[in-house]
Amino acid sequence: MTGSRVLGSGSALPSRVVTNAELAARVDTSDEWIVERTGIRQRHIAGEGETTSSLATAAARAALDDAGIEASDIDLIILATATPDNTFPASATKVQHALGCNGGIAFDVHAVCSGFLYALTTADSLLATGSASRALVIGAETFSRILDWEDRTTCVLFGDGAGAVVLEAPDAANPASKGGPGVLASRLHADGAQHDLLFVDGGPSTTQTVGHLRMKGREVFRHAVANLSSVLYEVIEDAGISAEDIDWIVPHQANKRILDATAKKLGIAPEKVIVTVDSHANTSAASVPLAFDVARRDGRIKSGDLVMFEAMGGGFTWGASLVRI
Repeated sequence: MTGSRVLGSGSALPSRVVTNAELAARVDTSDEWIVERTGIRQRHIAGEGETTSSLATAAARAALDDAGIEASDIDLIILATATPDNTFPASATKVQHALGCNGGIAFDVHAVCSGFLYALTTADSLLATGSASRALVIGAETFSRILDWEDRTTCVLFGDGAGAVVLEAPDAANPASKGGPGVLASRLHADGAQHDLLFVDGGPSTTQTVGHLRMKGREVFRHAVANLSSVLYEVIEDAGISAEDIDWIVPHQANKRILDATAKKLGIAPEKVIVTVDSHANTSAASVPLAFDVARRDGRIKSGDLVMFEAMGGGFTWGASLVRI
């Protein structure tokens, strides 16, 4: 039994904004080139004292405030990130300590851009079994710390930020499957054979360095459209609905062309797709909860709406979740 309910959401962004024009002064690119190929106009970049855990903590506090509950009510924290503060311990434990709710479950999930979907599905399962009653599910990244700022094909694509949701255990008296709020269906996948298309060329067990992000953009684009379309159909079938029933799609904000191509393949109107890639760029595991929080706070996503989350990232990993808000 699944169907954990979303009680609130929050997000956090570094204070520094870097425009395309600023990047064009550093590498051989232009605002027109970046916008045409990605839809990105600016991104937020973490400064001194801003870390993955500090952004995650700020987003978590905003989500708790939105949900109207105290940190002491949380007994599960799952933080999705590919850029933790330290190799260990988990950055989730730093968030837990900062919030003052020590003693519950806290761990990181590493599935890159799909991380939030992996974390959400894991939290939903743990809440359904009674292992916890309320969870903070967070996506937070400081990808600026693993970028090669001389590689114009990758440094223009990414930004830093965090997003969070508060989940509560399923309500047996008002389950999502009967029209109540909650997670209706989720699917997750991975394909390690595609490792070399999107990866970081470093790590403690190989180079003893952090390394830099490397990507073969055209191949990633092709796989993204195919994989995301496929997993969305799987979740739609599992939930017993049609694509027309979906009120909003909140996708991973990697590239505007991927968002457009996926929506077109599913026959979903572009107006139903939440887009924040223009102002946030690709924030990896943070992008889905960050976009969701933006759309909730500006009034587009409302109580009762059917919302589809979807993402694909390095690994490759990909997944989707359908949630009634």
